[in-house]
Amino acid sequence: MKNLLLIAYHFPPVRVSSGIQRTLKFARYLLDDGWKAQILTVNARVYERVSNDQLGEIPEEVVVTRAFALDTAKHLSVKGRYLAWMALPDRWVTWCIGGIFSGLKMIYRFRPKVILSTYPIATAHLIGLILHRITGIPWVADFRDSMTEDDYPTDPTQWKVYRWIEKQTVTHCTRAVFTTPGAVSMYAERYPHIPEARWALIPNGYDEENFVRAEQSDQLDQALSEKHKQIVLLHSGILYPSERDPTEFFKALSKLKATGKIDRNKIKVILRATGHDQLHRQSIRQFDLEDIVFLEPSVAYEKALAEMLVVDGLVIFQASNCNHQIPAKIYEYLRARRPILALTDPDGDTAKVLLDAGLASCIAPLDDEAAIAELISNFIDNVDVRSSAVASDAVINSHSRRARTKLLAQLLDEVS
Repeated sequence: MKNLLLIAYHFPPVRVSSGIQRTLKFARYLLDDGWKAQILTVNARVYERVSNDQLGEIPEEVVVTRAFALDTAKHLSVKGRYLAWMALPDRWVTWCIGGIFSGLKMIYRFRPKVILSTYPIATAHLIGLILHRITGIPWVADFRDSMTEDDYPTDPTQWKVYRWIEKQTVTHCTRAVFTTPGAVSMYAERYPHIPEARWALIPNGYDEENFVRAEQSDQLDQALSEKHKQIVLLHSGILYPSERDPTEFFKALSKLKATGKIDRNKIKVILRATGHDQLHRQSIRQFDLEDIVFLEPSVAYEKALAEMLVVDGLVIFQASNCNHQIPAKIYEYLRARRPILALTDPDGDTAKVLLDAGLASCIAPLDDEAAIAELISNFIDNVDVRSSAVASDAVINSHSRRARTKLLAQLLDEVS
């Protein structure tokens, strides 16, 4: 069994969207492929929200070191204010101090063959960079999505720091891993001097064990008991105001309501754990949808999966400015075997996942009110449309976390 030092900010007991699952499942399933991940993460005090519901999924063989870290906004601010440099590259930069110290101790103890750091917290890559430079151990940088773009981060100073870390990372890492073909192409064009072999693709996926437990749990019975007679559509996860703007979706619902096509007895829309409830609540009120669209709080992971398993349709939002990204949630939607309504650019990577699954009829552009209204109308009227928006078992199985972990294990074998 070969050891891997895995540097990740998001790890149980943090409660966030599906992004935590990538690291947790890698740690769990790598054991089947000859690799034991030893986790370097942060002290739980820095997390905004915590939950113990997935702590039991951490394998006993996996050592989790929770290094010293502070959240600048929470622990170092005065009346909510702090100097900007205290949060560069991010609010958890103090983790760099604790992470390097704890990381060196873990390297001395476990003698890892590879270091792997995972974004979206930039400090994780900074720690990986420094540990790699000190020890010379091969380093895999799991970017997932792009770290910088022309307009991200929006703060110019933070953008410069992020871009510096990004350049150092792609220069010194052994492999740079992304979750979508579009992101790989973006970085290959941005850094043409980097050898093509350095870029790697390992998409996100779903976890079969979690779904099996959700299907057998009391939570599924509860979700079934709460199901109403009307058609229920669900979006589960963060709705970013720009990248997943639901405005045209709200307009389409409002138009259908005004024409009598839908009402509260015919359809219910649940937006769970949007992360921006206050903003979306204003839009819901503006478009007179308070009796149709409901904002619901975050729930435990397997309860969220149980809800996906019983609703009539699952909605995905992704704007064209994120064509090189794929919401991790889409793989869980596919596994739930419920119809999908994808509000996304037909030319983007998100749409390609569905097109490859034979689900072309379930896609409408996020910025096209008329197309969205037609998609919803057809969905309500036609049972055949709903049944055709479900992928085959072969397609679903290809997106499992176990399959993705085998890709990672092969990559680790190569670089070690």
